[in-house]
Amino acid sequence: MIWKLFLVFLKIGLFTFGGGYAMIPIIESEVVERHSWIEKELFYDLLTLAQAAPGPISLNTAVFVGYRMCGWKGAVASLLGVILPSFLIVLVIAIFFSSVRNNSVVDAALRGMRPAVVALMVAPVLGFTKGMKWSLIAVVVVTIMLFFLHFSPVYILLLSAVAGAAFALIKRKEDKK
Repeated sequence: MIWKLFLVFLKIGLFTFGGGYAMIPIIESEVVERHSWIEKELFYDLLTLAQAAPGPISLNTAVFVGYRMCGWKGAVASLLGVILPSFLIVLVIAIFFSSVRNNSVVDAALRGMRPAVVALMVAPVLGFTKGMKWSLIAVVVVTIMLFFLHFSPVYILLLSAVAGAAFALIKRKEDKK
């Protein structure tokens, strides 16, 4: 199972462009849908933890999924799998960058990938809000707070935690009635 985790995350690391958020739909597809290792709700819980933990969300998600599946060995296998392709690609690019730095074909290929990368980053946000009417409103409000009103993410996280706790308390009182 550890080798399977390593190979799945190696494939994810190898074929995903655009960083952490672009990897999330691929990770979800592999671990929830294709292999059925984790239920969708648990995946979203792990994703929430990965978002809250320091570091890139894709690496945190890989570690949490690996740990959930096989403990520390699974966490290390998943982490190495997702990191290794990027490390090797960056190493090769660093070695040969000066010879392709001004290559118009390379520049055009990178510019051509930009729209796909943006779509891969937007897709998880839209996917998270399916069936969650109030969450979609919250996403819009938080986006406005972050980008237009320049609120600190720390305050937004604290406000969200308080709102979530209040919502849970209200729901608990309603369920008791």
